[in-house]
Amino acid sequence: MERKIRLTQNAVQHFVAVAARCDFDIDISYNSYTVDAKSFLGVYGLDFGQTLTVRYDGYNAEFEELLKNYAVAC
Repeated sequence: MERKIRLTQNAVQHFVAVAARCDFDIDISYNSYTVDAKSFLGVYGLDFGQTLTVRYDGYNAEFEELLKNYAVAC
């Protein structure tokens, strides 16, 4: 799956906490820069002015709801 989101600095801790509860790999990226979405420092180092791409293969209802809250209209 691939989703486009926007995060704020204040949302990073919650995003990482929810991602960490998932039992599948989650990557978050923009341009050619990709980090593990379960890494607080990795996610916090992203440019929050950019639309971020989240890639994952798995399903977690709480994570899907979180992505819906941060989704960017396409």
